[in-house]
Amino acid sequence: MFRNVLLTAGLGLLLSAAAVSTARAQLVGLPDPHLLTLMPMGAQRGTTVEVKIGGDHLEHVTELLFSDPGITAKPVVGEDGKPAEDRFLVTVAPDAVIGVHDARVLSRLGISSPRAFTVGDLPEQTITEPRDYLHKAAALAVNSVGNAVMPQRAIDYYTFEARKGQRYAIECAAQGIDSKLTPVVIVADAKGRDLVVNRTGGVIDFTPKADGTHVIKVNDLTFQGSDRHFYRLALQEIPAEGLPPRQPSTAKVSSTSWPPPGLPTDPKQREAEPNDDASQVQVISLPCDIGGSFYPAADVDTYEFTAKKGETWWIEVASERLGLSTDPFVLVQRVTEKDGAEALVDVAELHDIPSPLKISSNGYSYDGPPYDIGSPDVLGKVEVPEDGRYRLQVRDLFGGTRNEPANEYRLLIREAQPDFAIAAWAVHMTLRNGDRAALSKPLALRTGDATVLEVLAIRRDGFAGDIDLKMEGLPAGVHATGLKIPAGKSVGHIVVTADADAKPAFSLASITGSAVIGEETVTRPCRLATMEWPVKDAKQETPAPRLVESILVSVSDSEAAPVSFSAAEDKTWEVTEGEKLTLPLAATWREDFTGTSIKMSAYGTGFDSLKPFEVPLKAKTYDVELDLAALKTKPGDYTIAFYGGGVAKYRYHPDGVAEAEKAKQEAEAAALAAAEEAKKLAAAVAQAAPEKKAEAEAASKVAAEKQKAAEAAKTEAEKKLAAATKAAAPTDRVDIHVSTPIHIKVNPKAEATVAKTDSKP
Repeated sequence: MFRNVLLTAGLGLLLSAAAVSTARAQLVGLPDPHLLTLMPMGAQRGTTVEVKIGGDHLEHVTELLFSDPGITAKPVVGEDGKPAEDRFLVTVAPDAVIGVHDARVLSRLGISSPRAFTVGDLPEQTITEPRDYLHKAAALAVNSVGNAVMPQRAIDYYTFEARKGQRYAIECAAQGIDSKLTPVVIVADAKGRDLVVNRTGGVIDFTPKADGTHVIKVNDLTFQGSDRHFYRLALQEIPAEGLPPRQPSTAKVSSTSWPPPGLPTDPKQREAEPNDDASQVQVISLPCDIGGSFYPAADVDTYEFTAKKGETWWIEVASERLGLSTDPFVLVQRVTEKDGAEALVDVAELHDIPSPLKISSNGYSYDGPPYDIGSPDVLGKVEVPEDGRYRLQVRDLFGGTRNEPANEYRLLIREAQPDFAIAAWAVHMTLRNGDRAALSKPLALRTGDATVLEVLAIRRDGFAGDIDLKMEGLPAGVHATGLKIPAGKSVGHIVVTADADAKPAFSLASITGSAVIGEETVTRPCRLATMEWPVKDAKQETPAPRLVESILVSVSDSEAAPVSFSAAEDKTWEVTEGEKLTLPLAATWREDFTGTSIKMSAYGTGFDSLKPFEVPLKAKTYDVELDLAALKTKPGDYTIAFYGGGVAKYRYHPDGVAEAEKAKQEAEAAALAAAEEAKKLAAAVAQAAPEKKAEAEAASKVAAEKQKAAEAAKTEAEKKLAAATKAAAPTDRVDIHVSTPIHIKVNPKAEATVAKTDSKP
């Protein structure tokens, strides 16, 4: 096997040998529309704000869309009467849901990747003036939120008027709203002397000892800064008692498995402190649902219950999945007596919900997928060995020095309730050598395109059956086929395809998984995950995956897929168990490719062990031989798809060159007309009568300014033409190319007829 294996979220993908050396240094994936910045990054309910957007590959932006229907947007119209592509008026309804929502734009290439937009109840302000010195500090109103961007190598200063004895909550939201900022927040006195420092991204709970001006300092941990290092600084008065409020945050991929279906919002009981040791043990009965906290530092909560031999209890702890930086651990011990004294015998140690796939050890896709559906939380079972008393301890392995009352947990002990939770993400290619990209890949399809979603399951309480996958609500011309998660496995796929003649459209889609549990068919929603940023080299920057609120799918006809694969006939292909099936694979080539062939493998249960085969470039058909004896495929109905990596000679937005050329010609004509008008009016000054001279000079000055502006517009148009021409030049891009799904029916072998001869005379 080649050393530069291509990783597609844990599945090996090989390039043909001829394309190996080329792929190492080339770009990964076709360009996708990425919405990267919003300013401001949120708004108060019942208000309208002007939002400026930024991103990559966002030509011809027509709409700004939000996952909450209570947030709407319309383009800002410029002085020329044309809508701006980078500015929108965003209106947040009074009843919009408070929290973080996904914003996306619709552009030439379709729907973009999401960016977080926060809706709250506090008044908001956008802070743009320089504030990098104490004497330039910006005033931040109490009970408000400031939206700002961190400059590089800077500290932002803010001032507020504090009252002695009043409790304040100060929080800088950054990583929970898709920012690259790692905030350090300091509260200081009026002279800038530090009083409280927070480097963990939590809330500063501050009560001043005197009235007067106080200072808030914000900086990045390593003093990085850019338009992508944005933040929301919240300053609130809060009651004397209770936990300080937190700003809403995006959901981690690990939270996919929480909560279990049907779980009430609030626990049925709370831990009763003190309960740290045997003398203070909290007696509980099973089953139970308990809320507690890892507080104070080094807290160990101890519970005791009775159980009978042969019982099996499932124990689940949620804390990290609640959005906290915790690592719960559970120890279960049997309470016995030895020589008249209490003795404890270890029964089980429970920690971490493992990922169904071996994840990357480095936080990126070098040696495994960067998405981790597992969690540091607890989900495991305890089989009771003897009748008697049992003691259970819950602790945070990170909690030795953390004194955070907000680090809460939920403890569930129950009999088996088999179930599952699923999450999906768009499979993209990362190279083992040369490129270590972690792409934020929206479901924006080109005509004739096909993309694959990898779907992972967390199985709960012993459930091991099949999970059938379905995707619905797709735009016209787009289709999806689920390749189920087979029994005992945790990985499945959904293939999403666009017709070659599909028209531009987008829609809100849904993904579900269905399974038979006991005698009931249950259906569970699937969450979609994405990378917050398109990381080009994960050796330099750790990717940040998260869940999205809604699933939007688009198709665009501004470009077509470089190649499309499908079975030569749209039918169910039949074969007998143990025999061979020759399946003609048809290809439509729209771009030139590097190398001599595309090496392909198969997705789909029953055929995923197929040895890779090579489809020659430009071949209209290729016969794939499926040896069912070698594959050991059992009788049944199967759906598969072929996939492979190829290096296409891709041209980005060639129509943009013609558009830029036309704009340049218009700018040249406007500049020529402005020059002639300026020349005419300059000559008129010399010929003007004394009483008309001032008027002529004023007109000449205006014309000269218009000429200058027209020349600047001409220069800008020339730059845009040069950029468009450069972008449209052919470049090598390596990507995954997937066939439309293929249906195969494997029939059982016919029963052999044995002739029986009567041996009697």
